[in-house]
Amino acid sequence: MKSSAGYPVVQKGLAVSIGCSYGMGCLSGLFYQLLSVHSRMATVDDGNSHSPLNIRKTFPRETRTGKRENTTIVKKIALVVKADKRARSKAGELERWFTDRGVHVFRKDNLPSKGEFHPLEQISAPDDLTCVFVLGGDGTFLSAVRWIGEHPIPVLGVKFGEVGFLAEISEDNLFAVAETLLNEGFDTTPRMRLRVRVMRGEKQLADETVLNDVVINRGALARLAYVDTFIDDQYLTTYVADGLIIATPTGSTAYSLAAGGPIIHPQVPGIMMTPICPFTLTNRPLIVPESACIRLRLAKDATDIMLTFDGQAGFEINEADEIIVQKADNPVHLISMPGQDYFELVKAKLRWSGGRA
Repeated sequence: MKSSAGYPVVQKGLAVSIGCSYGMGCLSGLFYQLLSVHSRMATVDDGNSHSPLNIRKTFPRETRTGKRENTTIVKKIALVVKADKRARSKAGELERWFTDRGVHVFRKDNLPSKGEFHPLEQISAPDDLTCVFVLGGDGTFLSAVRWIGEHPIPVLGVKFGEVGFLAEISEDNLFAVAETLLNEGFDTTPRMRLRVRVMRGEKQLADETVLNDVVINRGALARLAYVDTFIDDQYLTTYVADGLIIATPTGSTAYSLAAGGPIIHPQVPGIMMTPICPFTLTNRPLIVPESACIRLRLAKDATDIMLTFDGQAGFEINEADEIIVQKADNPVHLISMPGQDYFELVKAKLRWSGGRA
């Protein structure tokens, strides 16, 4: 039997079905509180005693913010570490800290990206990780997300870079947060990704997912790019520009922001299109519904035009290629800490009035 949120309520083998929605007044205050407590306390084994995680968790319940409470026994974590002396030193401390507490640690030292394109399936992370700690800046975080691939593995960013929006905590709070995650579990919030396919006739050249953006960009000596653009098979325009950025709300504070695009809250269900230095000044950034299918094709004789995925990898494209961009089926699950506010983060990072430096 299931509650109104879709989850069973169990107390000593007795299943109780709740036939109304929260807040409708159909349960007395006391009965509602008791059911809420029992719903959160009831536990169930994952049904797989041979699972390397052997996870035992509480039934999640929907919170007012739409997040679900999730308590998981942490058995195996990964550290993705920036190529930085301080980050590597702290990663060594954190690895020993987790190992001393019986947690298996998989460490991945992140090397500077050479921009080479490799299909995601060749670099995917193990699927039995409880979560991933990323010690570095936004570039390291994006690399970690690419490494995680389609696995629904929660990820937490620890800031070791310059201005960045993806890190949830600072280096100073690292061990206190690790202790909390180990003993109390964690909440996650989904962040939309984009699926990007590149077709050359009947051949598929790439099938990627990005957290921030996919970018068409011309080389230093190349002429302007002409990009024919279609939304849900409806012709929109031909962008004549140095390039075009297709970004998620998460990516709105990255390259798109530098190109004059707006900041979009991560919970806004949209996809942003931002031209880079457009020849026509009326070609402004455009936000389309997250359900839209965007098709792009280079017009005229295109040379020295690159397509990049989250700034991590890419390859040269030409007028024979069609780029298809849609919302991906699987979001990235970011570990969120209590008391963190998106607008405070924006104010601080961009040094707006009232923001903390």
